[in-house]
Amino acid sequence: MKKVLLFSLLLLLGLIGSQWLPASIGPGYATVGDLVRILTMAGLSFIMIRVGYEFDIDKTNLRQYGWDYFVAFTAASFPWIMVTLYFVFVLLPPEAWGTLAAWKETLLAGRFAAPTSAGVLFSMLAAAGLGTTWLFRKARVLAIFDDLDTVLLMIPLKMLMVGLALQLGLVVVVMAAMLATAYVFLHKVRIPVTWTWVMAYAGGITVFSELVYQGSKLIDESVPIHIEVILPAFVLGCIMAYPKASADERLLPRDSHDGHEAIDTPVERRVTTSVAAVFMVLVGLSMPMIPSGGSALQAGAAGGQVESASLHGAGIPAAEAAAAEIGAVREIGRITTAQPPMSWAQIILHVLVITILSNIGKMFPAFCYRKEAHGRERLALAIGMWPRGEVGAGVLVISLSYGIGGPVVTIAMLSLALNLLLTGVFIYIIKRLTRSLPAYG
Repeated sequence: MKKVLLFSLLLLLGLIGSQWLPASIGPGYATVGDLVRILTMAGLSFIMIRVGYEFDIDKTNLRQYGWDYFVAFTAASFPWIMVTLYFVFVLLPPEAWGTLAAWKETLLAGRFAAPTSAGVLFSMLAAAGLGTTWLFRKARVLAIFDDLDTVLLMIPLKMLMVGLALQLGLVVVVMAAMLATAYVFLHKVRIPVTWTWVMAYAGGITVFSELVYQGSKLIDESVPIHIEVILPAFVLGCIMAYPKASADERLLPRDSHDGHEAIDTPVERRVTTSVAAVFMVLVGLSMPMIPSGGSALQAGAAGGQVESASLHGAGIPAAEAAAAEIGAVREIGRITTAQPPMSWAQIILHVLVITILSNIGKMFPAFCYRKEAHGRERLALAIGMWPRGEVGAGVLVISLSYGIGGPVVTIAMLSLALNLLLTGVFIYIIKRLTRSLPAYG
């Protein structure tokens, strides 16, 4: 658990930096924000390639994965629905309840509660010594499906905000093609898998994602294409072939990776741990600045420059935020930003309620897999879905770029930060729940 504590402190350090650096550096933070964003994408790519490499499926039992996707869908949808309803019926006045604008804004802002942070979760579980357990294997499947579902549902939400766009449909086609590639070529492509190569692959995926974004702006700057690095990195890991196993290793249970000497060396473990540690700092640094009340887009000139830099560093290039503001804020973002500022006592109360609701929404996996795991392990699995991070922050940044603000976004940001800070506590609870489990099944 020492490693978990270290990672938690690194997350906290990054989160503090995300609030302090933009104001300290000023407009020049845009360059730092670019570097943070790119390094975060590269770190996440490295982690997801490793996750994909360790991922295996039984193609004779695909029905099980259909059930896993349904469970992941509930884990992404229930928190989103609960948080959105709270935003509308508690934070907004009754006269706004029946307006389309209010629902569009809160549906987008509330989506931050949906995605589990796959990179943070996998790094923390491995640090806690749970990397070979049923819990880790099942959390790996659910968290990936959870993030995939979040990315897919962001497409119709963006269409609600900006209208139909060919680029968003193209993203769906590309994602489907990548998933098909992972299935057809699962662990069949023999390419190097050592850490130096994986870092090169991660860098290449990051550069590719950035080039696609920059190129798509030439078509329509207001609706650029974002190919999230999570999926292509995971797919690359999936198609990497395992080293040829000896006769004894072929007798090992399916999904056991004993004998994979290429990634099970002291050097490989140290590098993986170091990348995960740096990634924790970068995730914290990627958090948007937490506004003190009204909309960040209503700030003064100097404040607006700092906020733009913060958006830039949190995963959405400043050019996209500016384009979205010009093209969309005239039509939307009027309901949430029009709300009067709240006292900090009120904000803290709402943050606690939102955090509890979003985590309760993740509890459905605890009632599933009764034939596979003990009740305590299933409960630990549900708690394992609680950590949020870079994907949720990206959703909030998109919300800001469309002019959504006011207490709704402030509360959402603080709830995300609180969940991030509590990740170490969640992992400690999981460790306690899974300690000395009786034989099952």
